[in-house]
Amino acid sequence: MTPSIDTRPLLFIPMRDGTRLAAKLWLPAGAETAPVPTILEYIPYRRNDNKANRDHQIHAFFATHGYAGLRVDMRGSGDSEGILTDEYLPLEMQDGFDILAWIAEQPWSDGKVGLFGLSWGGFNGLQLAALRPPQVGAVITVCSSDDRYTDDVHYMGGCLLTDNLSWAGNMFAFNSCPPDPTHVGADWRRMWLERLDGSGLWLDTWLRHQHRDAYWKSGSVNEHYAAIQVPVMAVSGWRDGYTNPVFRLMQHLEVPRRAIVGPWGHKYPHMGGPGPAIDFLGECVAWWDRWLKGRENGIEAEPRLRVWMMDPSSPLTTSSPGHWVAEETWPSARIKEQSWRLGAGALLNPGQFPRARDTEPMTIQSPLSVGLFAGKWCSYAEETDLPWDQRQEDGGALLFDSWPLAAAIEIMGAPVVELDIAADQPVAMVAVRLCDVSPDGRSARVSFGILNLTHAESHECPRPLQPGERQRVAVTLNNIAQHFPRGHSIRVAISSSYWPLAWPSPRPARLTIYPERSRLILPVRPPRAEDSALRPFGPPRMAEPLPMTLIAPADRRWTVNLDLGSNRVELNVVNNDAHYRLDDTLLASKRHARERYSYVNNDYATLRGFVEQVREFCRGDWVVSTVTRTVLTSTETDFVIRATLDAYEGEARIFSKSWDQQVPRNLV
Repeated sequence: MTPSIDTRPLLFIPMRDGTRLAAKLWLPAGAETAPVPTILEYIPYRRNDNKANRDHQIHAFFATHGYAGLRVDMRGSGDSEGILTDEYLPLEMQDGFDILAWIAEQPWSDGKVGLFGLSWGGFNGLQLAALRPPQVGAVITVCSSDDRYTDDVHYMGGCLLTDNLSWAGNMFAFNSCPPDPTHVGADWRRMWLERLDGSGLWLDTWLRHQHRDAYWKSGSVNEHYAAIQVPVMAVSGWRDGYTNPVFRLMQHLEVPRRAIVGPWGHKYPHMGGPGPAIDFLGECVAWWDRWLKGRENGIEAEPRLRVWMMDPSSPLTTSSPGHWVAEETWPSARIKEQSWRLGAGALLNPGQFPRARDTEPMTIQSPLSVGLFAGKWCSYAEETDLPWDQRQEDGGALLFDSWPLAAAIEIMGAPVVELDIAADQPVAMVAVRLCDVSPDGRSARVSFGILNLTHAESHECPRPLQPGERQRVAVTLNNIAQHFPRGHSIRVAISSSYWPLAWPSPRPARLTIYPERSRLILPVRPPRAEDSALRPFGPPRMAEPLPMTLIAPADRRWTVNLDLGSNRVELNVVNNDAHYRLDDTLLASKRHARERYSYVNNDYATLRGFVEQVREFCRGDWVVSTVTRTVLTSTETDFVIRATLDAYEGEARIFSKSWDQQVPRNLV
């Protein structure tokens, strides 16, 4: 029999400046007389509509296992007062402290709090823990980062990610949404207009910080790992953009810690795909039981790192064959570096003798089409935004293939490609893909890395290149666990652009690779007999969903169009969520999103990214909507942003604002 819980849909938590934040609470029966620990999730994604069902399935589950679940709408989001003007600001941390102090004063709270969240909530969980509030006893961080510049949605290897534009467009839309009149009363319109006018254009802010400066260091816990003094469980998925921080946290934290990395995208692992979802919430409860309730359940004896060892799979499907493996510590002394030389179209293993032609320089100036089949930096949709068969990309890259493997190889960790390289422009980038090539020629991307060559020595103080001057660089690829079977080949593919995953350099650059001093370093992991006896995770568990009525199903599409007449190339993305009405509140909400990335005739001056989102909320006669549009283009010297925001009550437009900004390019 499922234990009863007490759900309180609306609470207002006062901040020190008088602003009130809206929250929803799930309580175990009897908590008012027998206080319990609290699990806090503190994010800007609207607990009353957008995340209502997901939140309920998580926090009601925690409540049935003896924890208070508290979901707080961040300042300026959902039904909370105030304005949200950026990510991870000091005010966000100050509000977090006030929330924690409020929790400790409640009759149902025993004073202990676990910080929990995915993405934004995972970030601020680590950030709050590093400030050492006395109430915090443990953290579970999912799909987050310890370094806001090196591993986040904005930049990668010093290159501008187009996910920066995509995410800015998403938050542009979120910040435009109104509070619910049934919760905040007649003041809802004033609050809405304040948000519409005051939240700002975040893309402009992010583009004005193109290097790893104080802006990005703020909130990056890798600046001082030792500040975190409570146990941390870090979780991610190989299709997510945030796997690398998991490995760094396991290496550098000095507290009890464990990690799980599965085959998932940017989702909680009990809801994740592609691949087997797990009883993630059960793992969470075991973590909370040990570190918030002090139960000796042996969770600290688990291997430090549990990961899904990926088997080759077709890029044409979303399956993820493989198996769970573990390492007791990280870094693991069991994993050894194996070096492979680059040659003339060949990847030479340690026993192969190079030929004379393997020392000859090779050049590449890639067409902008290399990257159209790369998928997203961070997969959300699973069925549409994963990398496609890499043969679609390989015609515009230098390829280095091994002979078919005489014996299987498993790797675990971050592959590195060291290059002796020169560019003919003062700003240039290099993209490196590691692929598994099956006997039928199918090429599946295993991992990748990109590097702005002006950032080769420093993300804080990059330097322009001297055209034609050779330099030694190391391109670190994303962490991965991958099985290469006997008979398959390993491929390294090198290109000078990777659009639209990353914004190209100001001008087309020709790269020269000197193979004699270039190599691939693989983190080779020998099989471990104990892996066959690992404790199984079990199937996913969660609370029953909220009663909802489906109005329209989700619509997710990812298409590449090439007009052979105009030589115009477009990547078109449709990412519409399912349209539901919550039966208990009769509130219907809709999110339609589309993105378009294009260029004409391989001309860098024609690069264009476009993001549009429509948000709509409806209950009876109350119908409101917003439309946000953002366009990013560039010249050799500047990024150019044009954006519009329109808000409607019914058919009447009640607010309109536009932006037309230029941001100088600074070695990006």
